[in-house]
Amino acid sequence: MSGFTIRTLRRDEIEQLLDQLAEVAEERRWIASEPPIPRERWREGFERRYDDEYATILVSVDEEDRIVGHLSADARKDRAAEIGMAVSKEWRGRGVGSALLQACIDWARETEIHKLALQVWPHNEAAIRLYEKFGFEREGVLRSHYRRQNGELWDAIVMGLLL
Repeated sequence: MSGFTIRTLRRDEIEQLLDQLAEVAEERRWIASEPPIPRERWREGFERRYDDEYATILVSVDEEDRIVGHLSADARKDRAAEIGMAVSKEWRGRGVGSALLQACIDWARETEIHKLALQVWPHNEAAIRLYEKFGFEREGVLRSHYRRQNGELWDAIVMGLLL
């Protein structure tokens, strides 16, 4: 884990996080949102997480304290935590995703969350391998579930990790 640190997002970093998400969305390949991202709605959602004991936003920051990856998790006492993750292009393959995922699992266990759940594109083989490395199992496929801006319909693999 060299060159970056994992920690909880600070309130004053929400705009920087939105910039990082917008950068990943521009690739139109890794996250569900495409440009332009819904900044105001996401800003409000990130703000709400600060008052929710069953939610967290973890960030990976480089040596200059710039956000290079993040993982958000939202749960309820009686429900699995839904997670979403994005890592900036130049930081992929450098352990950021593994470190974020491990920190999330640690948080979920401390919070007594019984399960982590996510959706991933079938073409995102690196992410699927990462999730499987941590024990996530494939639970199903959502067929033609997401309509992309170009009209394509994309499947999503549903994965889960019972804690």
